[in-house]
Amino acid sequence: MTTKRIIQADSQFLSGPNSRGKELLFLVKVFFQFIRGFRKLHFIGPCVTVFGSARFNDVNPYYLQARTMGKLLSEMGFAVMTGGGPGIMEAANRGAYEAGGKSIGCTIKLPKEQSSNPYMTRIVDFDYFFIRKVLLTKYSYAFVVMPGGFGTLDELFETVTLIQTGILHNFPVVIMGKEYYTDILEMINKMISEKTISPDDQHLILFTDDVNEACEHIRSFINTNYIVKFKASWILGERS
Repeated sequence: MTTKRIIQADSQFLSGPNSRGKELLFLVKVFFQFIRGFRKLHFIGPCVTVFGSARFNDVNPYYLQARTMGKLLSEMGFAVMTGGGPGIMEAANRGAYEAGGKSIGCTIKLPKEQSSNPYMTRIVDFDYFFIRKVLLTKYSYAFVVMPGGFGTLDELFETVTLIQTGILHNFPVVIMGKEYYTDILEMINKMISEKTISPDDQHLILFTDDVNEACEHIRSFINTNYIVKFKASWILGERS
């Protein structure tokens, strides 16, 4: 799967009406990509998604913090899911992988993110961003947001919006990097003062620099709200 192919796929989808045949082909491709994602991720168990920049190297303090987070989450029994790229995603996957846990990647090729990281026990590739975002959200019961750029902020606010509007219930969001995200916290307080969000909405997010505090916050929510509902069927070729 090449970067050019991915850019063309999303560009065609967003370029307005296409021929009826192309629109039908698009729907078929989306259907099968969702089915493949469902089959690969349906039985991964309680999962935590980690969002963050692809641009940090392995000596960056945020990379090291994400690696520790992945390790601790894995030791708590969670599968760790990321976008499967380098940087923060690699660090979280690496921590889980080295701890012997489940390390999941929902990957897509980007101009600034040329390769998947090597620390994943299960990978699902996608052609479309919106499918990837759905799968990163659908199977997770908590979300950790490390420092990042536009994509990370998009993932943060889309996730918080889903929780705020009741689409997702009782799923904690932890933002790591209080200094990095100072302006976000100030903006949340401004929105409260301007009454564009309610005061209770500030409790949807925990800002912290302490990975142990983050993990305990997540543990308390998961213990209360997570229920295993399904088991894999060998007849259907499924695996846990």
